[in-house]
Amino acid sequence: MVQGAPARDDRRQGERDAEDLGGVSAVNAPSAISARIRGAAEAVVRVSEIFGPTIQGEGALIGLPTVFVRTGGCDYRCSWCDSLHAVDSRYRADWKPMTSGAILDEVRRLSGDRPLTVTISGGNPAIQPLGDLIRQGHERGYRFALETQGSVSQDWFAELDMLVLSPKPPSSGMVTDWQALANCVAEASAGPRTVLKFVVFDEADYAFARDAASRFPALAVYLQPGNPIPEGAEAEHEAVDPDALMRRMEWLIDRVTADRWFEAHVLPQLHVLIWGNRRGV
Repeated sequence: MVQGAPARDDRRQGERDAEDLGGVSAVNAPSAISARIRGAAEAVVRVSEIFGPTIQGEGALIGLPTVFVRTGGCDYRCSWCDSLHAVDSRYRADWKPMTSGAILDEVRRLSGDRPLTVTISGGNPAIQPLGDLIRQGHERGYRFALETQGSVSQDWFAELDMLVLSPKPPSSGMVTDWQALANCVAEASAGPRTVLKFVVFDEADYAFARDAASRFPALAVYLQPGNPIPEGAEAEHEAVDPDALMRRMEWLIDRVTADRWFEAHVLPQLHVLIWGNRRGV
């Protein structure tokens, strides 16, 4: 995650407009978003980008070859968002409406029609109708991992191979709805491996991760240091300060081991260390 991206607007969480939500009408209750999506007659997904094969750069599948499907639209606006091109409505013209079949065709083309793990991210992909894509991909041997902040639950979570829940810490400027997160865990209980992943910039973020992990003790926990943009960087999407990242990584390791939090996994963002914050890798 990149610190220093434009701050979120003055609307409260849940008051995003339809453009920010990738064409889903803005509502104040995540359950209403979920209900509308589930009732959609045709599964058309707004896609920001599809790229790969590359490697998964973070979390439980770090280092694993994957193709990324990044959806457009989000019900959050994190202060350090590193994917505003998939979040902010000013980029909406770049989001392509695609059917599940068209998305899978592109994944197959990129992977040479050899099944691999497809990583679905965003934005918040949970506000998109992805059940058909998952089912069609499984028929051809593809596996699916999805990452979401856990604000919207879907019944098709149970069809995933991995669900990564990444509730946003205080540094993001967002507030976690713990019941919504619990609903996501419940929807996935009979299906995928479900894990927690946290971006940690400071002590408040670390305390948030400890609290969240204690609420869901059955889930594996992955921590990664936040990724600050160096001062004076000309290209925010490419800039990276490896020294600052390593200092934060070392601090996080020391913090975890001092607390005897031996269940936590502490990992870097591997793709940032290799390519910086460049898109499409």
